[in-house]
Amino acid sequence: MLISLRGLKRWLGRLIGVLLFFTLVAGSTLQPLKPNQRVHMYTRGIEFNYVSWTIDALFEKAEQIGVGATDYLAEGEATSFVRAYMDQLGKVMQIESQLALLASDENLADPQVDAAELIHARDALRERLDRMQPVVEAILQEQVAVSIAETGIEMGGVPFPPVNFHFTRPPMALILSPRDVIRQDADISLNPSITLEEVQALEARVEQEMNVSALVVPIGGVGIYPTMVSESTSLAWITEVIAHEWVHNYLTLHPLGLRYYSSPELRTMNETTASILGGEFGRLTLAKYYPDLVPPPAAETGQEPQNEESPPAFDFRAEMRETRLKVDALLAQGRIHDAEDYMEARRQYLWENGYHIRRLNQAYFAFYGAYADEPGGAAGDDPVGDAVRNLWHALDSPSEFLTAMAWLTDFQDLRETLAEMYPGE
Repeated sequence: MLISLRGLKRWLGRLIGVLLFFTLVAGSTLQPLKPNQRVHMYTRGIEFNYVSWTIDALFEKAEQIGVGATDYLAEGEATSFVRAYMDQLGKVMQIESQLALLASDENLADPQVDAAELIHARDALRERLDRMQPVVEAILQEQVAVSIAETGIEMGGVPFPPVNFHFTRPPMALILSPRDVIRQDADISLNPSITLEEVQALEARVEQEMNVSALVVPIGGVGIYPTMVSESTSLAWITEVIAHEWVHNYLTLHPLGLRYYSSPELRTMNETTASILGGEFGRLTLAKYYPDLVPPPAAETGQEPQNEESPPAFDFRAEMRETRLKVDALLAQGRIHDAEDYMEARRQYLWENGYHIRRLNQAYFAFYGAYADEPGGAAGDDPVGDAVRNLWHALDSPSEFLTAMAWLTDFQDLRETLAEMYPGE
């Protein structure tokens, strides 16, 4: 008996729901933590539907395989195709910026009439992009996969699991932290269409009724399968995010990823590992296929050194580290309101210096502090990021580093690994 497409999707939805619950949830950004299950009272109607998204993405990926999107493209043609896509996407984004300005212009009697030509041009470009997107995804998947495999992370010549991503609007993430200590207690995925007004109302209500620190943040990708990657005209950013989320897929098959939510230390170990290797694999992909887009080393930027009379450049990471250390100290003294007043004052200071942070609170540091691939910043003096970076610098290759990290089960394991490598320190 033949199964209808609707019936197949229904059956596949149930299967994916079970798989997401038992496997992928353990090592990606879509699992709320037990201490704050109550938050679903406020988010139930606006939570992101991963099962529906995954079904649609898998069907699209199956069509890509059936068509053989890259079978007839030489390497040079493939990179040119990707560049053409990015060029068209840039034009779409420019038009959308113009449309946003028109919509906010109070002097226009009917913004829709004035915007009609731009809307037509945008829709025509979007239609072309929709046709190009499957080919671009297939090309970038292969390019990132080759770059990963050439570092020795491969089975039969290809990485496992296979690199597989889909351009989409990722969900927003509602992050909760206690007010008296910086610690991520929940990460709830919300529909990306939520408005700023709805975001602000949700944050205010959750904070008032649960006595927590709350923040809704945008994310660039999610490590489900296929992974989600946000649209961007920056190939450097895109290749890094594709690789970052692939590392999460890899870690999910190993102890480190399976224990992602077991402790704040393990979350930081996961995210820092993915950030380090995402940056490395992204750079290798650019060097191999788009060498003109590889950023030059800082010493080769051609910038003139500052003289003694010039004001020092604003160092965001240093300022953020200083803020985190002060907040940690105030919270340790039980001075919660002083810490919150201080963060708001620092937010205004950062805004004045060009860093437009909407809210700076405990939840902000709980979320961004886990991405500790560089010293300082929102992580403050957290020793976990330092330890992961030390292991990265100590090992000879990305393959050794990923293998070593993947099998760790807690922060103590990492410290013992470093102690064996550096006895007496």
